[in-house]
Amino acid sequence: MKNLKTLGLALALLLSTGAFKKDNPMLAIGAKAPMTNYEMEDISGSSYTLEGLKKDNGLLVIFSCNTCPFVLGWEDQYPGLKELSDKLSVGMVLVNSNEKKREGDDSMSEMQKHAKAAGYEMPYVIDANNKLADAFGARTTPHVYLFDSDMKLVYRGSINDKYENKSKEAKKEYLREALKALAKGGEIPQADTREIGCSIKRV
Repeated sequence: MKNLKTLGLALALLLSTGAFKKDNPMLAIGAKAPMTNYEMEDISGSSYTLEGLKKDNGLLVIFSCNTCPFVLGWEDQYPGLKELSDKLSVGMVLVNSNEKKREGDDSMSEMQKHAKAAGYEMPYVIDANNKLADAFGARTTPHVYLFDSDMKLVYRGSINDKYENKSKEAKKEYLREALKALAKGGEIPQADTREIGCSIKRV
């Protein structure tokens, strides 16, 4: 009986902390971006919406953060992706949805410091209460979503197959190939790849 009571208490605790919360379904390829007019505060003090950040050929959204080893292993590619996106007339934004760490490692001040140290030149915004991440079904940092000019999803998943290993040379440039195909109006060679990273720290 004592063991049953202990099990019941443990189950109640897990439910109360959201451990059994069902993940929101991931946005499907071809689906329209949700919450395109949702305002998010940038590290510069400005506010942006997805619709406002979109350029002629679309928008690249990457869920990111300050401390995940996978982000740290990939973020040296962010400047190059920004340069390529600009060249192809695609907007780019980094979204920090780690609401559970907003008073610590993923606070606005820490985001500002991290962006400066890492040389970010694209908007880096706060997704308050992880609303956008929930609407997208985003799961990890990083998690990539690429939209066309109509804000329809054409690619989701990883940047490439390098993952968190900075010394590893990527053999498959999933995102770069998707960006180039999008700009040419062609079919994305591999539209859905596995997202790899740290879990988004939701409230």
